[in-house]
Amino acid sequence: MAQRKVTYRLYPTAAQAAALEHQRWVHCLLWNEALAERRRAWGERQVSLGFSAQCKQLTEWRRQSKLLRGLNAQSEQVTLKRLDLAFQHFFRRVKKGETPGFPRFKPLHRFKGWGYKTHGDGWRLITNERMQHGTLRLSGVGKVPIRGKPRTPGTPKTCEILKKNGRWYASITLDCKPARKHGEKMGGLDWGVETFATIATPEGTKPINNPRYLARTLDKIRRVQRDISRKEEAAKKASGKTRSFPVSNRLRREYERLRRLHEKVANQRHDFLHQTTARLVGEFAVLGLEALNIKNMTASGGQHEKGLNRSILDAAGGAFHRLLRYKAEEAGAWAMEAPTRQIKPSQTCHACGRQEKKPLGQRRHECPCGASCSRDENAARVLLAWVEQQLSGREPADAWREVRPEHPSGAPALPEKRETHAIA
Repeated sequence: MAQRKVTYRLYPTAAQAAALEHQRWVHCLLWNEALAERRRAWGERQVSLGFSAQCKQLTEWRRQSKLLRGLNAQSEQVTLKRLDLAFQHFFRRVKKGETPGFPRFKPLHRFKGWGYKTHGDGWRLITNERMQHGTLRLSGVGKVPIRGKPRTPGTPKTCEILKKNGRWYASITLDCKPARKHGEKMGGLDWGVETFATIATPEGTKPINNPRYLARTLDKIRRVQRDISRKEEAAKKASGKTRSFPVSNRLRREYERLRRLHEKVANQRHDFLHQTTARLVGEFAVLGLEALNIKNMTASGGQHEKGLNRSILDAAGGAFHRLLRYKAEEAGAWAMEAPTRQIKPSQTCHACGRQEKKPLGQRRHECPCGASCSRDENAARVLLAWVEQQLSGREPADAWREVRPEHPSGAPALPEKRETHAIA
């Protein structure tokens, strides 16, 4: 049994939308008050409050506050749990020497929503057998029409209510048994920016074009950003304030235009990644991938590499590999990440194995042995050769553990995906 998420779009009436907005405001108020209480306890008494201690406080707060009594008690515990997780992540980053990021007070426009722990306690999903469309019953709101469907129906476990760009969504975690069909081919896949992916098979190579959704929309985004900047400067000058200046209706509309443009780009990219990974899993049984570290790839460069870093992030290589791995696992196929620092796909000749460092601007692979092809095609062929070597005469699970020695014997050859809810 695995956990997967399905997102439904909510279509509330005006009264239901007001009720949802009220509950979001109360949960935001609870987050800020709980955070203030933690800071106060440490500052005055050197006492570190945990989740269980704040749950006891919540019981007392509910007796005193009509606002808190009007909400589902378990959903309020979810908000406290999320605050506790924020502190856990803060202390983890401190121990590792990373930028700590202390939990912050949240204004309402930065508070996305709230969650429910158990199906039937404060919320209930009412749909058909395919779990397609239907209604969502929420405590204090009523039955809200919803649209959407999961790829694999299952048992509802937890729910999150989210507000994004003025629209309401329900993100529901399901216990299910996902299954897919995989193909029979073996290949090597090199992800890139110039070409989104180049796939090498024993029969030859083929590219997947980079759709460049952000680059195609960038001119529109810049025009809206210039309009926003001009209206903000006028508002600051008229009010004499550089912060917390009054926002006119025209400026609000410009903010909404900018949000919609970014949302469209994100949706296009999301759809492209899902469709591409599903198609690849349906075609291949084994794919060799190059291990990526997108954070390091975009960590430096400044203004000189600003456009390149933007293109790398637009191509979303990390999300692409993540989706490909878990879909391959569902299908019983293999998406194997090669140790990049050892085999160096971009610097190694696929024909003779000779290694030569190439600058990023060199897009052709030319080797004294006579091999000549594009840089991406060469890398894909190197990955294909690596996959063939790893699986030659051995079971895939044994080959995987040979590549990743820390992987324990008897465990699945690929790490299992866990779509756990934030409150688990």
